[in-house]
Amino acid sequence: MAAGDRSTDHRRGKSALFLIGCGWAGLAPHWLSESLRLIPALSLALLLGSYSLRTVLLQAFRPASPPAADPPQPPEPLPAVDVVVAARDEQAVIGRLVERIAQLRYPDGQLRLWVIDDASRDRTPQVLAELQERHPFLQVLRREPDAGGGKSGALNLVLQQLQGRWMFVLDADADLQSDTLERLIPYAEAGGWSAVQLRKAEVNANANWLTRAQAMEMALDAVIQQGRLAVGGVAELRGNGQLLRRDALLSSGGFNEATVTDDLDLSFRLLLDGQPIGILWDPPVQEEAVLSLAALWRQRQRWAEGGLQRFFDYGPGLLSDRLNGTQKLDLASFFLLQYVLPVVAIADLLGAVLTRTPPTIWPLSFVAFGLSGGAILAGCRRPGEGPALPAMNPWNLALGIAYLAHWFVVIPWTSLRMAVLPKTLVWAKTMHLGEDEEAPIEDPATA
Repeated sequence: MAAGDRSTDHRRGKSALFLIGCGWAGLAPHWLSESLRLIPALSLALLLGSYSLRTVLLQAFRPASPPAADPPQPPEPLPAVDVVVAARDEQAVIGRLVERIAQLRYPDGQLRLWVIDDASRDRTPQVLAELQERHPFLQVLRREPDAGGGKSGALNLVLQQLQGRWMFVLDADADLQSDTLERLIPYAEAGGWSAVQLRKAEVNANANWLTRAQAMEMALDAVIQQGRLAVGGVAELRGNGQLLRRDALLSSGGFNEATVTDDLDLSFRLLLDGQPIGILWDPPVQEEAVLSLAALWRQRQRWAEGGLQRFFDYGPGLLSDRLNGTQKLDLASFFLLQYVLPVVAIADLLGAVLTRTPPTIWPLSFVAFGLSGGAILAGCRRPGEGPALPAMNPWNLALGIAYLAHWFVVIPWTSLRMAVLPKTLVWAKTMHLGEDEEAPIEDPATA
């Protein structure tokens, strides 16, 4: 049996156990006496509510610290940086990205752009060939259709050829301010970070209600990540706009070609290797939010699958003494809120129907949505560079909270699919510039 097949079987078994455990957790309280029925959910709500208040809300609404009198000075000379983009069928955006990288302020000879053309079937190869004639810093690698390994395989191909101290990974639709590297590299060096993730900002937030909701979600994510990091918890990479120190990446084993989300998987391997990850609010990396529900559904299934895979793959290490108590508490709380709660909530609804009793998990759901609303409010009110964040009026806040309920469908469905169906690793790229065949959603109200 191939290694990929063994990995799939291993994950299918753990996915089944995860579903069974969450199912019993949602069903069992309905067979307790009425006086005890809410005790499990209330106990968890108290625990996770305290965690959320300390980790996110108190940190998010704390007054910003005054700027340091002596900001970090950039090292002299600035270290070499390799900007890396894995591209498949990106003719619509790849030229724009190359021109944006050409406009970055960085010392001559210290910046190179690598584009891995991963078996594109459109005009991406021709566009890149034309760009190489004008931009000597652009290096292009070509992968064949049967190369395997998904995006991780593409990134590992270029990793073998890099010489710079830092590897800066971008998506093909990324946009950056001209001073991004001048500010990002000193921050990473002064903080002793092995990796730094830029806040993701949606450049098309005003396209429709769905893109506006995604812009709020990205602000929420950055706020939560900064809060987790501030209290000694765990921060994670998000793929687009991630800066990686090459020696730390190599020490952690490079990119895992048996996962569907290279960034989430790498986050855990860096964590277990003792390599710290930092989060930077400004400057952001700008990207396109997906325009349709169909595109969102495909994207979020991949994110959910990759998120669960890493817990299944690295569970023993996460429970070992390689992590301290604060990190374990942070990961446990995050796992319960992000992955366990949606599956338990579905089982709870089923139990309510079968036993004709009221749902029991609502106190925990209240914590989750309260945390989300507070983080959205804090994030969208925080000053920031890049595209303007949605205004925090009652409609937008309600939209952002309601939109996050899609995870209560995505997580259970993805968990079930992982437990039942074999997995074939493919690169399910996100379509850019409205390339998806789905029509944009009409916006019922303006921001």
